[in-house]
Amino acid sequence: MLLTVILQASALSLKGLAAIGAGLAAIGAGIGIGRIGGSAMEGIARQPEALNDIRMSMIIAAALVEGPALFALVICFIAM
Repeated sequence: MLLTVILQASALSLKGLAAIGAGLAAIGAGIGIGRIGGSAMEGIARQPEALNDIRMSMIIAAALVEGPALFALVICFIAM
């Protein structure tokens, strides 16, 4: 299904493919940050005394996920 949409968009123009790339980058970042947050909450629930360590690790991991996603969005919008 996704391959069909990508092929149809690429047949139309590069702009359609760039829009799909921007959407996929945003979806991927959302899924990644959601999993990081969920895992952090589970870890805090299991070990409340490790709150500060888990929070700092969560912030660093979220920044590492968000950086490439932002870069992908910028590249996709430049391609449009």
